[in-house]
Amino acid sequence: MKQILFTLALVVSCLVAPAQNFEGKIVYRNTYTSNTPGLSDGQLNTMMGNVQTWYLKGGDYLSEINGTQLIWQLYRHSDNKLYSKVVGSEKLLWQAGASNPDSVLSTTLRKGAIEILGYKCDELTLVCRSGVQKYYFSPRLPVQQDLYKGHRYANWYAYLSQAGAVPLKIVIETPQFSLESVATGVHPLQLSDTRFALPADAQIRKSPY
Repeated sequence: MKQILFTLALVVSCLVAPAQNFEGKIVYRNTYTSNTPGLSDGQLNTMMGNVQTWYLKGGDYLSEINGTQLIWQLYRHSDNKLYSKVVGSEKLLWQAGASNPDSVLSTTLRKGAIEILGYKCDELTLVCRSGVQKYYFSPRLPVQQDLYKGHRYANWYAYLSQAGAVPLKIVIETPQFSLESVATGVHPLQLSDTRFALPADAQIRKSPY
């Protein structure tokens, strides 16, 4: 059960003027449906949280979550690692960005699928070994995808290499759970590099998952 929840959390983190890459904050509303016996929808939503605040600058991002299991996740492209702060642990858990037990089998792109917050979005569908992932994105919110070439975990670069933009909606279907994550606010901001720094006194260990 813990492995499922931790992997799910990393996927979420992995939950954004065409000439300028997006920098700022995006707020998402997350809704989970459990397909795991013994784990209700309510329990899953409480543990994983229903509000996610995502900060992006260059090749770094920080995801803050209001769940009872995970506090935040940080990706730093300089060392290609994801760092997770979980409730009840003094140590940060790190996961190699290059690791990915999943793989993409096929992709489909549908132009002008929906509109979210005034952004006309294309739909990119990834059929994966783990299930189906759908991303809705606008070219008006581009990401410097080359900085994420090493971020294979959760198929993040597989998505970015084709979309090149922040997702405004994500739908994930797996045998264990379903997730719908929809942006409720897009806020371009100038962010300080310190927001993406590890705590000075951080104790770090490799994630067992």
